[in-house]
Amino acid sequence: MDQLLHDFSPGLFFMQAIILLILIVLMRKFAWKPILDALQTREDGIQDALDSAENAKLEMQNLQADNQKLLQEARAEREEMLKEAREMKNTMIEDAKSEAEAQANKMIVQAQAAIEGASIAACACTIILFACASASDLASSIIVFFISRASLSISSRSALASCNNFWLSA
Repeated sequence: MDQLLHDFSPGLFFMQAIILLILIVLMRKFAWKPILDALQTREDGIQDALDSAENAKLEMQNLQADNQKLLQEARAEREEMLKEAREMKNTMIEDAKSEAEAQANKMIVQAQAAIEGASIAACACTIILFACASASDLASSIIVFFISRASLSISSRSALASCNNFWLSA
């Protein structure tokens, strides 16, 4: 350091100071403005990117909220559709049950009518058979009466008895 103080030249110092000032003026005139413009452009680009990222973030949040809303609406619609399907199923089952009951009741009524008709027919047949048997008994009694009056032979009486047995067994 001592040597620097001994080698100090005031002319050289002023010359270097003048060159430095000229260099600063030239730099300010030709380089400083483009450098500041480049820095400003870069800063504006970074700010735009940050603003775009913030807008994208807000838009993403809005989309997520919309998606959640749509998802809830879809779930509610699905539940409504399931509820309607259950109601339709229950209605169809009840309709089928009531229709089956109506058909069963109709078949029971028809069966009862058929049974009643068959009963009436059986009763009529029984009455007819009873009437036939009674008529046969009456006829055989009348014939026996007339035969006994007419004093027929014993063989004709046995023939009449077998005829009477035939009608009774029918």
